[in-house]
Amino acid sequence: MSWTTWSFPTRVHFGEGALESVSTTLQEGLGTRALVVTDPGMLGTSALEAILTHLSDAGIAHAVFSGISPNPAAPDVVAGVAAWREFNGDCLIGVGGGSAMDGAKAIQLMSTHPGTIEEYDERRGGYDRITDNVPPLITIPTTAGTGSEVGRSTVIVDPVRQEKMIIYHPALMPTLAVVDPKLMTGLPPHITAATGLDALTHNIEAYLSKGVHPMADGIALEGIRLVAASLERAVNDGNDLAARGDMAAAALMGAVAFQKGLGVTHSLAHPLSTLAGLHHGLANGILLPTAMAFNGARAPERFPALANAVGETSHEGDPSSAVEALVAWIRRLNEAVGIPANLRAAGVHEELIPALSDQAFADGCHACNPVEVSRADMEMLYREAL
Repeated sequence: MSWTTWSFPTRVHFGEGALESVSTTLQEGLGTRALVVTDPGMLGTSALEAILTHLSDAGIAHAVFSGISPNPAAPDVVAGVAAWREFNGDCLIGVGGGSAMDGAKAIQLMSTHPGTIEEYDERRGGYDRITDNVPPLITIPTTAGTGSEVGRSTVIVDPVRQEKMIIYHPALMPTLAVVDPKLMTGLPPHITAATGLDALTHNIEAYLSKGVHPMADGIALEGIRLVAASLERAVNDGNDLAARGDMAAAALMGAVAFQKGLGVTHSLAHPLSTLAGLHHGLANGILLPTAMAFNGARAPERFPALANAVGETSHEGDPSSAVEALVAWIRRLNEAVGIPANLRAAGVHEELIPALSDQAFADGCHACNPVEVSRADMEMLYREAL
C-alpha cells in the first residue's frame, strides 16, 4: 500500500447554546471588528437576529454584508471585499447556508490577495497562489447540508464562463465553526430536505470515492446513519432539536469525509446550479439514486456497508442486492421529504442536456468516482434522471 496524507478540519463548538462562544472567542484576541457575511434571505430571520444581538450585547463592533447570491458569483466577492475595506474589519463571520459561508471564505481570501477571484480557481493553478495571509473567519451554519463550516474550499460562479470555480487551500479553513442546532429551527421543510440530501450525498460519495482514508470512511458511514435516523424527523418537525443536532453533525461530518473525494453525482449537480438555477442540495438529491445505480452496477463491493448504515440489511452481504436496497431506500427517502422524483419535475428541460454534459465532464469531482465516467455517460445519466 502506498502512503497518503490524512488530515482533519477546524475547531468546532457544537450544541445548543454554542452561539454564546462567539464573543468569548473574539475577545480572546481573534478580532474586534467583525464583518458578518450572509445572503439576503437571512435578513430579518430569528437566527441572524440572535447572532447580531449576541455581538451587540458583547460590545463587538460589526457590520452586515448581505450580498451573497444563492450561487455566489465573482461580483458578490468584489462587493464583499469593498464592504470589508469600508468597514475596516479585522475578522469575518459567515452566517447561513453553504452559499453564505463560501462567500465569506472568498471575501476572506480576496481581502488580502491581489488580482481577481478567477485567478485562484484550482483548475487554473490557483492553489499555488494562495498564502496563509488571510483574516480569521468564524462560520455559523443555519442549515445542515454543505458542511462548508468546516471545509477548506469555496465554490464561486464565474459569470463569464458560466461555470463553478473551486478555490481550495488549507488557509481557507475557518478558525472556528459554531454549530448551534437552535439556529436551524426556523428552516422551512423544503430547505431542510434539500440541504439534508446534500449532506447525505457528501457522505455516500466520500465513502465510495477512490483513495485510502479509513478515518474518513468511518465518519462517512456514521454521517449516513445520522441522516437515515433524523432527516425525515427534522423535515416533519423543525423544532425537534435532537433531529436538528443529528443533521448538523451529519453535515459537517460529510465535509470532513469528502476531503477523500466526491464523485459523479456532484459533477452532474454543479452545472444544474449554474445553467438551470437548481439548489445544489436539491440537484444532488434528485441525481443520487441514478448515480448510485450507475456506480453500483459497475463497482458494487462497498455497497453492503452503505445499505447497513441506512438500516437496509436484507441483502445479507450480497453487493448487487445491497445496491438495489440502497437505491430503493434513497428513492423512498426523497419521496418522504418532498424531493422531486426527476429533473423534469424540478423544471429542467431536455435541451439543456448537451451543455450540462459538457460542464459535468469538465468538473473535477468525477475524477474520484469509483468508476471512470465519460462524457457520454454524463449525458446518459442526465437523460435517465430527467
